[in-house]
Amino acid sequence: MDAIKEPDELKKKVDECHGVVEVTYPIEVKYCGNCSMPIEYCEYYAEYDKCKEWLAKNYPEDYEKLMLREAEADAGAAAGGMDSDRKRQKRGGKGMLRVKKDNEDDNEPKRVRLSCSTRGKNKRVTLVAGLAAFKIDLRAAAKFFGTKFACGSSVSGDKEIVIQGDVKDDLLKVIPDKWPEVTRDAIEDCGESKK
Repeated sequence: MDAIKEPDELKKKVDECHGVVEVTYPIEVKYCGNCSMPIEYCEYYAEYDKCKEWLAKNYPEDYEKLMLREAEADAGAAAGGMDSDRKRQKRGGKGMLRVKKDNEDDNEPKRVRLSCSTRGKNKRVTLVAGLAAFKIDLRAAAKFFGTKFACGSSVSGDKEIVIQGDVKDDLLKVIPDKWPEVTRDAIEDCGESKK
């Protein structure tokens, strides 16, 4: 009977071999004051350096653990030949902060450019660019054009409105009537454009 071990002793030895850690409930999760995520996920945030500064001030013991982990990872990456910058995400994502750029020059005259282009074989679209310089809400303007001309209208990524159909001549009259700050002289007809 001495050869048969007690189940509790056997379980303890198995846990020691697998590195099982005793967990106490409720689990205490520490959140970062900079990005408001758990501190384990700060490394995936766009402003990771600010998170590290906050962690050093508020949780110095966790900051030291983090620095040790990073040093080990850098040493492993250098030994393995992997670049340490490759592990961090470079392109946007949900964590990336978007900064609106205001590239307006007061010396440069504000212009609204109208042009038509062909989509497909016989589909024509009208492009309206430059309304944002007059502080006009592009989404509201696109909705207005869609309702006015009974067609599809949307805002494209580069601050221009795409209207389905050739309505360039009508826009020359409609834009100054709807938005008085855009004068007829500020509207430029660019003719045909290739998309």
